[in-house]
Amino acid sequence: MMAVAEATNTNGSLLGAIVTFVLYGLLPMGIVGYILSTPARRRARRAREAAEGGSGHPAPEPEPTGSVAPDQGGEPSADAPVAPVRKED
Repeated sequence: MMAVAEATNTNGSLLGAIVTFVLYGLLPMGIVGYILSTPARRRARRAREAAEGGSGHPAPEPEPTGSVAPDQGGEPSADAPVAPVRKED
């Protein structure tokens, strides 16, 4: 009704009516709808997780054989020599 009043007012405009409708009508109702649909979204998510047969976390990918994860080899990189660390007195 505020948008209609804005559009039909002598100082109002159609653009003002559209902005009023979006900010005072669609946006608040969208937020309310999102909050009220939370239980349904939670049930759907739990049902989907139960159908997948997991805890909701993806299974870790197996590491390829013969390769080592980065920084696990114990050797410095060949392209940038690392200076030895000394203790200061």
